[in-house]
Amino acid sequence: MFHLRKVLAPVFISLGLITACGSDKALPNEQGSRSTGEVSAETTEPRKTIRLVTHGSFAVSDDIFVQFEEQTGIRVEVLMSGDAGTMLAESILTAGNPIGDVIFGIDNTFMQRAIEANVLEQYESPQLEIVLDEFEIDDLHYLTPIDFGDVCVNYWIDSFPSNQPTKLSDLTQPQYANQLVVQNPETSSPGLAFLLATIAGTPDWEQYWKDLRDNGVAITSGWEDAYYGEFKAGGGDRSMVVSYASSPPAEVLYADPPTDQSPTAVLLDSCYRQIEFAGILAGTKHREAAESLIDFMLSPRFQNDVPLNMFVFPVIEGAVLPQEFIDHAQVAESPLVIDPAEIESNRDTWTDRWVEIVLG
Repeated sequence: MFHLRKVLAPVFISLGLITACGSDKALPNEQGSRSTGEVSAETTEPRKTIRLVTHGSFAVSDDIFVQFEEQTGIRVEVLMSGDAGTMLAESILTAGNPIGDVIFGIDNTFMQRAIEANVLEQYESPQLEIVLDEFEIDDLHYLTPIDFGDVCVNYWIDSFPSNQPTKLSDLTQPQYANQLVVQNPETSSPGLAFLLATIAGTPDWEQYWKDLRDNGVAITSGWEDAYYGEFKAGGGDRSMVVSYASSPPAEVLYADPPTDQSPTAVLLDSCYRQIEFAGILAGTKHREAAESLIDFMLSPRFQNDVPLNMFVFPVIEGAVLPQEFIDHAQVAESPLVIDPAEIESNRDTWTDRWVEIVLG
């Protein structure tokens, strides 16, 4: 249903505006509490439409929101708005009079900005009891974790029959000269994540980038130009690219001709953890319905749907991964992370300095 270029495209690609219907939620049961399992089909709330504001890479199965509408009487209209930064900027400009009711796709590199901009209302979903603790990083409950993924260096296996890179520091060594392509952190979500990985994972990130520059690193504006332009997957001559830990299973799923072995592997030492969140937009006129949608996004039905549609990982206990993820995806045991408040305080300084070092 989805081409590899689309499912792996970073969130800065603008796909305009689409509408969809539905989603699945935990409604009050007969005792008045919220269920964390199957959703009740009964609701006394009149039928209404709410808007989900999200980024251009959002994708779910066709029947997901149909089910939600059937079970709750609530229709969901999906508004796609470019990348996460663009989406958040538009939400800030319309604060208090939002174009939607729920926002999805703010990640941990932008969460502090969203919270400080007062564009969100607090909501502590009862479904959080089945979310793994490591993903609950907003103690104030403005943002609810929905999925996670790792941005990592991917490499073409056949290019390294005996000397695969194993550490982030390897990428500056002469044997990997002119092999790496990365994205500009000013214009690319994975590019920013990789910059943060180098800040968190090297003793001197500025010197590290000087070494990468001297070792022939190539820079593109976005993921597609890197993956399908410079990297071998698209016929390029570079054997290493900043992409996602979920890229290898996607290579298998969308291979032509079919294959059961990915041509790519992941440098786990380079992985930066991204968590995506949903939140209720301040000023919504449909607060209860917005809560219902967020609860649904943490239900097994929605969580089990995201891997093969958005190529990310679920955040709840007991989620079922597709076999392709089990066979070909790797999750970093110790992913690189930086506190969201530190990112927000230093983002512009870091990216300006990166431009001076790499492009200056």
